[in-house]
Amino acid sequence: MPTASDFERMLRGASLRVTAPRIAVLSAVHGHPHADTDSIIGVVRQNLGAVSHQAVYDVLRALTGAGLLRRIEPQGSVARYEARVGDNHHHVVCRSCGAIADVDCAVGAAPCLDASDDHGFVIDEAEVIYWGTCPECTTAAKSS
Repeated sequence: MPTASDFERMLRGASLRVTAPRIAVLSAVHGHPHADTDSIIGVVRQNLGAVSHQAVYDVLRALTGAGLLRRIEPQGSVARYEARVGDNHHHVVCRSCGAIADVDCAVGAAPCLDASDDHGFVIDEAEVIYWGTCPECTTAAKSS
């Protein structure tokens, strides 16, 4: 897990001002991959005390825009955030409990998949979501 000084370097490297809420949000997302906004707010408040919802939303937007965080929104789920950026990885989502895990690219370098017709676009990223049942939910279903 990166340290506070690592987070400061990340922020400066992205030309963002170093603030306590930004460091707290980065720390929360690094510590809780695929967390939703409410979970991030809870962790930030544990570390900083009173921080408004809007402040956390604003920080998430700034950090995502700067490429320090990635926002994902699997179908039927609220937005979630992760610190693993720049490698074009994918996700697997449990249909039962909603657990999310990272999946490295299946084949080759980014964008990992070749479109059958790119319609003239220059494709630089592919987003794939695998759906299934996680081990915990599979075990629970077998014992029911």
